[in-house]
Parts: sequence; structure tokens; C-alpha cells
Amino acid sequence: MRAIRRIPLPSLTGLVLTALFVLAAIFAPLIAPHGNAEIVGDVWEPMSAAHWLGTDNLGRDLLSRMIYGARITLFIAVLATALSFSLGAILGFSAAVFGGWYDTILSRLVDLLMSIPTLIMGLVVLSVLPSNLVTLILVMGILDSTRVYRLSRAVAVDINVMDYVEAAKLRGEGSGWIIFREILPNALSPLVSELGLRFIYAVLFLST
Repeated sequence: MRAIRRIPLPSLTGLVLTALFVLAAIFAPLIAPHGNAEIVGDVWEPMSAAHWLGTDNLGRDLLSRMIYGARITLFIAVLATALSFSLGAILGFSAAVFGGWYDTILSRLVDLLMSIPTLIMGLVVLSVLPSNLVTLILVMGILDSTRVYRLSRAVAVDINVMDYVEAAKLRGEGSGWIIFREILPNALSPLVSELGLRFIYAVLFLST
């Protein structure tokens, strides 16, 4: 009989908390005791039975605003992470496949961006560009794509010399086939692991 693999308790706890966080964001209008911008009391009221986390400087319920804020946080983090992985993975795979001057230019540009602390770079760019959700998602996605690029390129360089990739090249397959049909399926494991980390870093960046 095959042994049943059990999920470790810390991982299970993390999954449960993440699921609760997502559900609270999805069903915010049903869970939140008050509206997002509804003034329900005096300013800076302490925690009480009516307001579990107190009120803010306008008299709005902090618990309700936290629940509604989870929606915006998840929305921005998901889109920024998707952008960073799409951009970083495609550029990393193409750099490994094409090599030469294309790889050199991309790698040096990524090194330049990574030499500057991400938070400082993001705050400087956001202070210059218009302050809206699109700008925030683009800035977060592009800055995080440098980390994804390094990982994708490192994985793709190893896969690119495998026998099945060489066989595909001998068959006359194009670069698109090599990247999306040969390299990508075999690079999913490390990329999926990095996906979770990038999502968490996106949430932490937003909290800053």
C-alpha cells in the first residue's frame, strides 16, 4: 500500500489562513459590519464591542476598512505578480535560447536594476509618475520581473542543452516552440515556487 503523504502542520496553517484571507476579500460586503467609507462613530474610538478595532480619524470602522482593503491588496498583488512572471520568464527563456548580444544586454540591464534597492527604486518612480493603480502595478511588475528573469534564465540555460531540446532544434522547430513547448513545461517547478514568494513580496511592498 502506498503511504499517504500528510501536509505539514505549518504549511496547513498557512493554507488555512490564506484561504480565510481570500474569502474575506471576496465576500467583504457580506462580512464587513459597516461600509468601507461609512462614518459610524467618533474619531479614534478605542476597541469595543461595536468596533472591534476602533475607528479612524474620520470615525470609520477600522475592521471594515481592513476587510475591504484586502480586496485592493489582492487585486494589485495578483496583477503585479502575473506581469512580473510573464515578462521575466519570457525574457529569461529567450535570453537563454538566443544568447549572444541579446543575452548580454538583458543581463546587464537586469543587473543594473537589481543593484538599486527595490523599495527605494519603486518609491522614486512612483513619486515621479502619476499616482494610480495602473502605474503601481506596472512599477511593481517590472521591478519584480528582474528576480524572475534571473531564475528563468538560470533554469533555461540548463534545459537548453538537454537532448530533447537539441532534437527539437534539429527538427527545425522555431524559437517559440523551444521556449513554450520544451523549456517552459520543464521549468514550472522552480517557477511555481518563486511565484508564491513574489506574491508575498508584492503584498509586503504594498504594505510599505
